[in-house]
Amino acid sequence: MVNKYDVVVEKLKKYNQEHILNWYNELDEYTQQTLLDKILDIDFELLNNIYRNKDKKVDMDNNVIEPINVIDSQNISSDELEKYIQVGEASIKLGEYAVVTMAGGQGTRLGHNGPKGTFLLDVIPPKSIFEILCDKFKIARQKYGVIIPWYIMTSNQNNNETIEFFEKNEYFGYPKEYIKFFKQGELPMVDESGKILMEEKGKFKEGPDGNGGIFEALNRNGIINEINDKNIKWIYVGGVDNVLANMIDVVLLGATIVNGYDISSKSVQKNAPQEKAGVFCKKNGKVSVVNYTEISEEMANQKDSSGSLVYGDMNILSHLFSINALNKIKDTKLEYHVDHKKADYINENGQKVIANEPNAYKFETYMFDCLEMFSDMLVLRTKRENEFAPIKNKEGLDSPQTAKELYLKNI
Repeated sequence: MVNKYDVVVEKLKKYNQEHILNWYNELDEYTQQTLLDKILDIDFELLNNIYRNKDKKVDMDNNVIEPINVIDSQNISSDELEKYIQVGEASIKLGEYAVVTMAGGQGTRLGHNGPKGTFLLDVIPPKSIFEILCDKFKIARQKYGVIIPWYIMTSNQNNNETIEFFEKNEYFGYPKEYIKFFKQGELPMVDESGKILMEEKGKFKEGPDGNGGIFEALNRNGIINEINDKNIKWIYVGGVDNVLANMIDVVLLGATIVNGYDISSKSVQKNAPQEKAGVFCKKNGKVSVVNYTEISEEMANQKDSSGSLVYGDMNILSHLFSINALNKIKDTKLEYHVDHKKADYINENGQKVIANEPNAYKFETYMFDCLEMFSDMLVLRTKRENEFAPIKNKEGLDSPQTAKELYLKNI
């Protein structure tokens, strides 16, 4: 019988990662077995390929970038609007709608010790981001007479604390059987030479696999099967940090159904051509989101006949997928992107090293990469001041203060 330890040693030698077992004999038996199993699960070939391509630049010269058709919510006729509302409301009342919130991050940048969703907005009375989002479900329940399932993606880092927060707050008065938590995937982080970083003895450092990992996480945790079994046909996916997110939008839902799309997204117009955000467009004939760095200055400043930026519809992480689309995406491996980050770790002597500058690579997938699997989609342009108030920075732009001001104007 082949010894598991020997198999692991051979695997690590092949990929020059033997340092992972430096303190193996100091670990208890349970931790030893957990470590061996995790090593066996790692796709080192994948990690090596991503690392080798870390410096690969996006070649935009060979790409054809074109504007994408956008429906401006301010220009929808009253007849169209009424139809969209009727169709959207009917779908929700039939129990065909669910919401997924990506909440795997911590509130570190805000100076908050805990999951970002537990951050308290300074309103009267103070409300956490989670409670502000939950209020929208309670309003929809009262309005449409249905309880909409809410799936919350956490991370290994904040899962237990998030669940405890909901339990402590009695799920904010929403039926707890309709709120389900699931964890996103993680990938090991590597140093600048490609070696996996160790967080502590017997545990390597991992980072969330990006918002594009949500599809695999939904599948791995059985949620896509559950959604299929419940005959849910539409799933809204958004981030936790936008307190104005209109997660249950009958206009978006109705417009998507009426116009025959499998996916749709909301956008807001950029404040300026140089605003650092991805924008919707068509790339080589396929729907896409390109970063502000990937289009020329001339394209970034180009305006249409109404004076709007041609490439100004910003991705605000507000997406709607049909169950058919999710079933199509769930088994697709999205491209990994590399982020140069600061990461604390223990060195080969077991000493803690505090990073003062980027020293590691984190591997992530981006949700918008899945859009290129579809020939077309609906993009609904909404008003920034009504639907986009992210909390990302401690002060200044996209901070608790700016979010508070917009939130109070919209309640």
